[in-house]
Amino acid sequence: MSSPQELTEQISLASHWVGPLQNEIARVVVGQKSLIEGLLIGLLTNGHILLEGVPGLAKTLTVKTLAQAIHTGFQRIQFTPDLLPADLIGTLIYNPRTGEFTTKQGPLFSNLILADEINRAPAKVQSALLEAMQERQVTIGDQTYKLADPFLVLATQNPLEQEGTYSLPEAQLDRFMLKLKVGYPSKVEERQILDLMGTSNPNMEVQRILDPKDILHARTLVNQVFVDDRVKDYIVNLVFATREPNTYGIKGLEGMLRYGASPRATIALTLAAKARAFLAGRGFVTPHDVKSVAADVLRHRLLISYEAEAEEITSETIVSKLLQHLPVP
Repeated sequence: MSSPQELTEQISLASHWVGPLQNEIARVVVGQKSLIEGLLIGLLTNGHILLEGVPGLAKTLTVKTLAQAIHTGFQRIQFTPDLLPADLIGTLIYNPRTGEFTTKQGPLFSNLILADEINRAPAKVQSALLEAMQERQVTIGDQTYKLADPFLVLATQNPLEQEGTYSLPEAQLDRFMLKLKVGYPSKVEERQILDLMGTSNPNMEVQRILDPKDILHARTLVNQVFVDDRVKDYIVNLVFATREPNTYGIKGLEGMLRYGASPRATIALTLAAKARAFLAGRGFVTPHDVKSVAADVLRHRLLISYEAEAEEITSETIVSKLLQHLPVP
């Protein structure tokens, strides 16, 4: 097994594409640095991502640009109330002349899947997507088909217009490794967007920076990133504090949380921190890596109480308070 120093050297060589990839995406997408970093963390850890933001914030453009830059397939699926599971995974088509069934594969047979407004589709469709996410395979008729690798689902939720939507249950939300909040650009960024996009035919050509095999190689290195025992304890304490804040002497959260994060959050927090270390060209995880990804990993996994909602306390407020009060190794 490589030492952290040797691993850092390997990672600094293997992550040579990180800067050029971020620059290439930034050429098309202005701002949204945290969104781009979150997408790369999802790619490097094989974890799916939930995106939340109002329309028009370049969510689709960012994912499409990323797919072009890493030379993978991209499919955008618009979720609607009349969508059926077969519209995602595919179906069997009967040929009356031959008397045989042929398989027509659905749009899930690609690499990067943008599930637009996932909360507009009924539970059956959401379940079909989440099964494909978890198992990385789908069944059509009596045949099981493996999905491509890399396979990453990026689902968007619109925080506005909640009429006619089907909220994702907490157990299904837990399947998403990260939940990224996509915010408005700054005034300077908005001016840059105007300069770049203020035409009926903007130049959207994206250069290919790397291949899918480079992503798969990077994943093997991400898995080897060193995590010190004290950092592991810090991660476990952070997740445990979402369940039992009083045990850690954190006041003011009594009755604010109905449920804390599951052990899946502990794993996701560790993997995301490793991926962030890789993006920084390091072979070891620092507590700052953990703190940087904590909100994205935990915000959708905490179920706050009605009392917290009445006091306008969000899951992010709680994560922020835990990070402030827990001792850092």
